[in-house]
Amino acid sequence: LLLSGMDVPDDANAGCPGTGSANAGKTSSCAGCPGQASCASGQGPPKPDVSGVIDRLSEVKHKILVMSGKGGVGKSSVTTSLALALARDPKVQVAVLDIDLCGPSIPRMLGVEGEGVHQSADGWTPVGVRDNLCVMSIAFLLDNKNDAVVWRGPRKAAIIKQFLSDVNWGEIDYLLIDTPPGTSDEHISSVQLLMGAGSVDGAVLVTSPQEIALLDVRKEISFCRKTNLPVIGVVENMSGFSCPHCKECSALFPSTTGGAAKMCEEFGIPLLEKLPLDPRLAKCMDDGEDFFEKNSDSPLAQSLFSLASKIKEMVN
Repeated sequence: LLLSGMDVPDDANAGCPGTGSANAGKTSSCAGCPGQASCASGQGPPKPDVSGVIDRLSEVKHKILVMSGKGGVGKSSVTTSLALALARDPKVQVAVLDIDLCGPSIPRMLGVEGEGVHQSADGWTPVGVRDNLCVMSIAFLLDNKNDAVVWRGPRKAAIIKQFLSDVNWGEIDYLLIDTPPGTSDEHISSVQLLMGAGSVDGAVLVTSPQEIALLDVRKEISFCRKTNLPVIGVVENMSGFSCPHCKECSALFPSTTGGAAKMCEEFGIPLLEKLPLDPRLAKCMDDGEDFFEKNSDSPLAQSLFSLASKIKEMVN
């Protein structure tokens, strides 16, 4: 993004001519950028209004984004499992914000699909999963669960801001933000708002062992560094197959380049945990059941408990 020495924001669209360029806001690469109108008028990109976000998140102690450059690596299932693992401590209040606007799966995984959001003078009330766990998602606002969300970037940015500024989160210890794959509008909007509000612990990046997934996660690391978002660490999901009967773990996907461990060594970031694949988790996610209730002694459950403990220790 270093083009002709012009002022190019870290979160700009690819091919941004720079806010100081005569072509600012006028090129094809500017289409869909929230700052297009301001740049074209010579005012420069507008800074997001984060006053409402600051007020709403003032009682949220820790904000953690869960990200992956690649779809299909189990990011949402890791977010859900991590939330359930953290919430097993009754003294801890946990919330999940699902900003995967085009594929909101968290409500189904937490068993609250079809629930509605109550709106009052205090704002939207997130849907309760249990006494110390709640969730907010675009899925609760759709008339039909099969409806597609066909929105451009500015509208996505607006709903994310609304989630952060209008939802009455209350006192929360851990807010997990489940993001879609990639490094696009949802990521830029959420990071801008959270960083602008002055408080975000960082990102947990989810990958699987094969190089085709790690290629995209490397781009996610680059995104985090360009936006000054700290990387808490990496989770290698589906690192092996855990047999539900004998509990033996065998290789599932080839890690031809050394997997997440080699990538973390390359970038100097922690490898938080290697999670085995347990088919019982997939069934629990489909049925909206708590995996830990019947499988707390499984290798996957123990790895998830370890992951939750490490994240709590690192952010605290």
